[in-house]
Amino acid sequence: MNTVFQDYALFPHMSVGENVEYGLRVKGVGREERRRKASEALETVRLAGYEARRPSQLSGGQQQRVALGRALVNHPRVLLLDEPLGALDLKLRKQMQLELKRIQHEVGITFVHVTHDQEEAMTMADAIAVMNQGRIEQLGPPQELYERPSTAFVAGFLGVSNLLRGAVEGTDAVRLDSGELVRAQIDGHSGRVAAGVRPEKITLGAGGGSNELAGTISESAYIGVATQVVVRTAAGTVQVFAQNIDSGGRVPAPGTNVILTWAPESTFVVAGDQPIAEEEAA
Repeated sequence: MNTVFQDYALFPHMSVGENVEYGLRVKGVGREERRRKASEALETVRLAGYEARRPSQLSGGQQQRVALGRALVNHPRVLLLDEPLGALDLKLRKQMQLELKRIQHEVGITFVHVTHDQEEAMTMADAIAVMNQGRIEQLGPPQELYERPSTAFVAGFLGVSNLLRGAVEGTDAVRLDSGELVRAQIDGHSGRVAAGVRPEKITLGAGGGSNELAGTISESAYIGVATQVVVRTAAGTVQVFAQNIDSGGRVPAPGTNVILTWAPESTFVVAGDQPIAEEEAA
C-alpha cells in the first residue's frame, strides 16, 4: 500500500528521478533496476525525460505526477490518495481527474481517493462511499447515488436537490404539505418523507412531465451551460437549471408566474425526518 499526499511531500533536494526511485532504494533494489523502473513510472505519468529536474522546476500538476509516479513504482495493491488535487487550480484539476482515471485503468490497481469535491468523486470513481460523522451513509456507483440517494444527506451532498416535504399516499405518490400530489418512486418508504428532484430534471412550463408545481421566479443567474432559476412555491423554494440551448434567451424574468413540471421517474424519496447535508459536515 502506498500513499499520494495532499501536499505531494516531494524531497526538494532530490531530482525527479531520485524522488521516484526512493521507495526502491529503501527496499535495496540495485541502481540500474531502480532507474529502469523509475523511467517506466515516469512514462506512465507522462513525465518521461524529466528525471534530472528538481521539484522546484515543475508546475503543480507536474509535481503531482511525480508524487503519483513515486507511489506507483512499487506496484502497490492499493493506492491511497489524500485529496491529491486540492492544491491545483480548477482547469488543471479537471485535467488531472481524467489523467488519474486513465492511469488507474492502465495500471489496474485499486485507488482509494479521499475528496470533498463531489464532481471529482463522480468523475473518477467506480464506487463512492459518502460518509457522515464517520459512518457510511450510502455506497454504490456514482449514477446510483446521484439518481437514487438513500438519505437526505446524500441527496444534498452530491449536487443540488430540491426536497419537498410531505407524506406517502398510495403506492406511487407523495402528498406534499402544500397539498399537491407528486408521483414518485416510493422504494418502500411510508409515512413522512421528502420527495426529491434534481434541478436539471425540471422544466419551466407545461409538457415536462406529469408532476406540476406552480410558483413565481424570484431570481435567476446565467452560469454558462445553464441558467440557474430560483422559484418560490407553496411547497418551498425550488431551484431549476434551465439548459441554455438557445443562449438562455427563453428564461422568464424574475416576478413571472410559472409552472414547474418533471417526470415521476425523476422523483426520488427519502425519509422526511433526516437533516439535509451541508458541505462542511461531510
